[in-house]
Amino acid sequence: MTAQEAEKPPRTSIDELENELTLALRQFWWLHDARWYQGVKKRFGQEVANEINAEAIRFVGRRVGSWYASREGAPDVCSSTALRAVIEEMTRIMTNEGMMRSHTEPDPDGGPGVQTVITEHFALRMLRAARSLEGYDCPCLDMRGGWFEGLGVDVRDENSECMRTGGAVCRFHTESA
Repeated sequence: MTAQEAEKPPRTSIDELENELTLALRQFWWLHDARWYQGVKKRFGQEVANEINAEAIRFVGRRVGSWYASREGAPDVCSSTALRAVIEEMTRIMTNEGMMRSHTEPDPDGGPGVQTVITEHFALRMLRAARSLEGYDCPCLDMRGGWFEGLGVDVRDENSECMRTGGAVCRFHTESA
């Protein structure tokens, strides 16, 4: 072990960083985001709200990805196991089980890559309650794209099913580029 390594504090897992205040702050941040979206929609229209929402979430996603990479190092996403772990960590940083239920799994067709399946998402629930679901463009691919940019990894990420447009779940396929 080098002197530099001995000086570094041991890494803390995302689960260990979680606490009641973190959960509350995360929920308040998402509440702010929802109210902000509604305000932009009311004043400037849904198209503008969708566009700005996508830009903002991509920016946040990049910050989350670069924060994670500086903490853990740039991941090697050539392995589907490593790619799954990174997607799960990024999801865990930005939300929790009370806000979104999701899991990752190997490609069901046996191909390269990973599938992310979201079975419940609070944002869609809130948009439905606010009667703003119709016309809303999900910024999920923008957020995820920001993660991968911030991590400095090159992946292909596509959405094949979306609850907002009538899908039973939201489904993403991600693989190394």
